[in-house]
Amino acid sequence: MSYQVLARKWRPRNFASLVGQEHVVRALTHALTAQRLHHAYLFTGTRGVGKTTLARILAKALNCEAGVSATPCGSCSACQEIDGGRFVDLLEVDAATNTKVDEMRQLLENAVYAPTRGRFKVYVIDEVHMLSNSAFNAMLKTLEEPPEHVKFILATTDPQKIPVTVLSRCLQFNLKQMTQPLIAAHLKQILEDEAISADAGALQLLARSAAGSMRDALSLLDQAIAHGAGKVEEAQVREMLGAVDLDHLLSIVDALLAGDAAAMLRVADEMAARSLSFDAALQEMAALFTRLQIAQLAPQAIADDLPERLRIEALAAALDPEFVQLAYQIAVHGRRELPLAPDEQAGFVMTLLRLHAFRPALASDDAGAGASATRAVADRSAATSSAVLASPAAPRTPPPAGSSTAASLARSTPVAVVQPAAAVATPSVPPAALPPATPTTGDWHEMLAALKVSGMARELAQHCELRERQGGRIVLRLAPAHRHLLMKPAQDKLQQALGEYFGSPQQLAVELEATSGETPAASAQRDRRQRQDRAIAAVEQDGFVREVIEMFDATLIESSIKPV
Repeated sequence: MSYQVLARKWRPRNFASLVGQEHVVRALTHALTAQRLHHAYLFTGTRGVGKTTLARILAKALNCEAGVSATPCGSCSACQEIDGGRFVDLLEVDAATNTKVDEMRQLLENAVYAPTRGRFKVYVIDEVHMLSNSAFNAMLKTLEEPPEHVKFILATTDPQKIPVTVLSRCLQFNLKQMTQPLIAAHLKQILEDEAISADAGALQLLARSAAGSMRDALSLLDQAIAHGAGKVEEAQVREMLGAVDLDHLLSIVDALLAGDAAAMLRVADEMAARSLSFDAALQEMAALFTRLQIAQLAPQAIADDLPERLRIEALAAALDPEFVQLAYQIAVHGRRELPLAPDEQAGFVMTLLRLHAFRPALASDDAGAGASATRAVADRSAATSSAVLASPAAPRTPPPAGSSTAASLARSTPVAVVQPAAAVATPSVPPAALPPATPTTGDWHEMLAALKVSGMARELAQHCELRERQGGRIVLRLAPAHRHLLMKPAQDKLQQALGEYFGSPQQLAVELEATSGETPAASAQRDRRQRQDRAIAAVEQDGFVREVIEMFDATLIESSIKPV
């Protein structure tokens, strides 16, 4: 006997064996039991969810020799002929190839004749939305008032294209997509009956690739059995599907935590060497960030039997929930932009670098980042000093005594005092022995006004307050509500600007805690609010405005007033 594919061999023969469509089975079972039979049924749903299978089971239930029942016997000649596709009173029509009105009229002309063998003449019209408008109009009258011995079963994947006049004459059932656990469990049951060994991970991969279609899952299972020489192993299935190994993605997240962009690019090169799909990689990466967020906010929802559970929980504990949300968005948008990239690998690499660029500053980064920034500022300071020594000093006009520039120069510019030779040298106090100056809010506001910094670095600085400055170390305080501003590139730029401002390398640390004073951002917001209040008061006191309000009983829209 020739081999029969799994999708046909394991096609359900009765309502009890139909998987995943309990809501439709329940309605049809009750209708058949109560003998409340409609003359036209419409089954809608995506491919491979059981529309045609359900139509054949319903045809068996209507024509079984044991009587109309929700449990056809399956052994009588009518049931066996329907299963074999040779029952004369079951007419299956493919609307995609019979779209014209003449073909529909010819089909309906035979509807008036009594069935040859069965109890009902059943018309199954698949992909009914492909019919032309004329064909739909031709079948309206017969569909509304068919002979008692005729039943119509329509199936479609696109019900929006069916005229409402047809929809109103049918009993409509929407078949759901299969869930991944349901598909995996059904595949496992089939493999046990077929005596074929399979890995649980392989079944999960097949269920995910089926995208809700049981027929697609069975076709992929056939292919996996052939690919694995009678075995269904995860490595073989992953190779067959071109799926991305989760270890690659977890390695990328590990490198992201470590701030190692080179390691992230090495993983991308390994994936390219294996010809893996970068589109699928970004899809799996978004799914991974989803699992990480679930592990952070609802850890009880993570399955206990998940092989990577411990590693996912460790990564979830090391990442900020806000950054996981941002990383998910980056992965989704990176996949959307993939067709616009020069090639898929370039688009994938840019997505990884975008993740690295927006990663939050971690405590483990402080030492390395501080050292590199200190070296950079020291190099620039040395170069500047060499240039000053090599060139003659130019006369400089001192700024006015009351200006802010003079104040900043007085703070930041060291002044060399030349003493007479006869003067007694005063012993100098080492800097470490000097007590640290207590910073004030005004100090940080004036300092920020003079800093050459913009973008996210200035946004970060505006929401901070100066907590401590001692020697070459500056400690800022940032409210936890603004922790999303604490990104490593912004912190590095701010540290560099502070080094240039003081003329010496500075080590910057930002602590997340509630601010005690008024930050520059809060001060600017207060100033804007005060200016707005003054503008509103000026308009309200205007004589013409008050006259208009009294005359027309008008209301002043304060949001429309803008201070000048």
